[in-house]
Amino acid sequence: MRRTPVRGAAVLLGAAVLTTVTACGAAPEGAAGATGDGAKAAKQEGALHVIALPPDWANYGELIKTFEAKYGIKVESENPDAASADEIAAVKSRKGQKRAPDVLDLGIAFARSGAEEGLFAPYKVEAWDKIPAAQKDEAGRWYNDYGGYVSIGCDAKRIPTCPKTFADLLKPEYKGKVALNGNPTKSGSAFGGVYAAALANKGSFADIQPGIDFFGKLRKSGNFIPVESTPATVEKGETPISIDWDYLNAGYADQFKDKGVDWQVAVPTDGVYAQFYSQAINKDAPHPAAARLWMEYLYSAEGQNLWLKGYARPVLLPAMTADGTADKTFVAKLPAVAGTPAFPASAELDKAKATLAEKWDKAVS
Repeated sequence: MRRTPVRGAAVLLGAAVLTTVTACGAAPEGAAGATGDGAKAAKQEGALHVIALPPDWANYGELIKTFEAKYGIKVESENPDAASADEIAAVKSRKGQKRAPDVLDLGIAFARSGAEEGLFAPYKVEAWDKIPAAQKDEAGRWYNDYGGYVSIGCDAKRIPTCPKTFADLLKPEYKGKVALNGNPTKSGSAFGGVYAAALANKGSFADIQPGIDFFGKLRKSGNFIPVESTPATVEKGETPISIDWDYLNAGYADQFKDKGVDWQVAVPTDGVYAQFYSQAINKDAPHPAAARLWMEYLYSAEGQNLWLKGYARPVLLPAMTADGTADKTFVAKLPAVAGTPAFPASAELDKAKATLAEKWDKAVS
C-alpha cells in the first residue's frame, strides 16, 4: 500500500468564475475548464500521466475510470505505490519529457515545498471560491481535496474484543496484533497514527514525542509489530489490528466482507487527528489541458461524491451539504467521529517530521 511522507494538511473535515493563471509551461489561454475549448484541447492531447495513485486508495480506481469514460482521455498510471517524495523527484528528473507526471497528489509539506521551488502551474478550478481559504494556496499552486481521520481497524473474527482507543492498544490481549501502514518517517498514514497517539498521551501538535514513546512502549510489550499493514496483510490476518486512515479501514470492511473478514472501524476518541491531501499541476506538464480538465473533474460534484463513495471526506463537503449536491447515502456511511478536531500549523508539522526522523527508529527497534 502506497503512502507518502506526511501527506495532509490542517483542515476541518466533515460537515463561480473560472480563473486561468498561466505560467511557464502552463496551458495556453482558453485551454482550461471542463467544457468548451478546454475540454476539446484535453481530448486532443488524449492522455493524462499520473503517478502514486493506488486504485484502492480513497476510490481512485473509480475516479480514473469515470474520467476516462466521460472525456475519452487515457489515464496512464505509473508506480501507484510511490510516495510524495517520488512524485516531486519525477517532476524534476523528467522535466521536458513526455513521461513526466501531469498532476500530483501530495502531502501538504511537499505541496508547500514544491510551490516554493516553482514546480507547479498556478490554476484555479471553477469551484475555487468554495474551497475554504485555509485549504488552498492563494496563487492556486495547490489546493486540498480529500482527507480522513486516523482510525483503528480490527478483524472481529480474530480479535474477541476490538480496541476502540489508543489506551486499549496497550492491553496484553493484543500482543503481536497491532500494525501501522508503513514507517511514519515515510508514510503519511503512519505519521498520522503517531501524531494521534501523541494527542492521546498528553502530547500536542508542538510535541509528538509522547506518540513516539507510546509506540516504543507498545513495541516493548510485544503488541506492536514492525509489519506494514496492507490490503493483503489484512485479508490474510497478518495485521489483525491496523492503525490507518478511516477511509482505508472502511474500504477494507467492504472489500473483504465476502472473504470472511469482519473488519470493524473505530476513530479513537482519545486521539482525534485528521489530514487532507493536496492536488497540484506540474508546471511543465506534457498534457497541460488534460491536467486542468482532471482538476475540474476532481472538484466537480461528481468527483467529490466519488471521494465520498470511497469513505474519504472531500474538501467541498460543507458547500455540497449546503447546496444539496452531496450524496446523502455516502455521507451516512462515513465512520462516526466524536468532537471537533484541531489541526497543527505548518511549523508544527515540520517539527514533528524532524523529531520522527531523529527518534522513531531508536524507539521501536
